[in-house]
Amino acid sequence: MKTYSFEKLDVWQRSKNLTIRIYFLTKSFPKEEKFGLVSQMRRSAVSISSNIAEGSSKKTGKEKARYTTMAFGSLMELLSQIEICKELQYVTENESIALRDLVDEIAVKSTRLREAQLKMA
Repeated sequence: MKTYSFEKLDVWQRSKNLTIRIYFLTKSFPKEEKFGLVSQMRRSAVSISSNIAEGSSKKTGKEKARYTTMAFGSLMELLSQIEICKELQYVTENESIALRDLVDEIAVKSTRLREAQLKMA
């Protein structure tokens, strides 16, 4: 089975893991949030790894960096949603801290990836 270039990226692997964690976490949210926060958080999380993957198929560094920038935007959107969930007591302080740590790691790695992609341009 072929492995694509994005699958080798640590930032993509961590983003994928974050998505899985968000899916499991949101399973326990109140039913009335199914079409609210649950849906929005899952879309934000999926968008991170998806944009990294899509960007890897682009030809120029500038194009690749644009998708990495979009992934970073989705990451910040998800962080905002995590903070809202903490205030609503849908996630515990410890869950929030663990997720924020992973968000921080992905933020650093995506910023470095974007910088490298722009140097290719």
